[in-house]
Amino acid sequence: MRITVPTARVLAALLADPQADRYGLDLMQSTGLASGTLYPLLHRLMEAGWLTTRWEEVDPAAQGRPARRYYRLTAAGATQARQALAEMQAATVVPEPTHTVRPAW
Repeated sequence: MRITVPTARVLAALLADPQADRYGLDLMQSTGLASGTLYPLLHRLMEAGWLTTRWEEVDPAAQGRPARRYYRLTAAGATQARQALAEMQAATVVPEPTHTVRPAW
């Protein structure tokens, strides 16, 4: 799976507490992503087997809101997410210079 910056944000939010159920608005607020970016990304993660999903069991009329769809990393998804984020971080680290370059003036 290709890990983009928005994907990395979602994975980092989910990895903050891998056992927690998270819903869309919660993830939008913690990642700063718009729904048009977040939901297709969640769908791709579900298709890849990285996420499980379930609907909240509530009476929408009694709650005064629609039922929430919860997302959670699978065990394999959490492992793959950690690995993907580590690889992304390693690829973006700028190495320290080995020597100091002085101007030639």
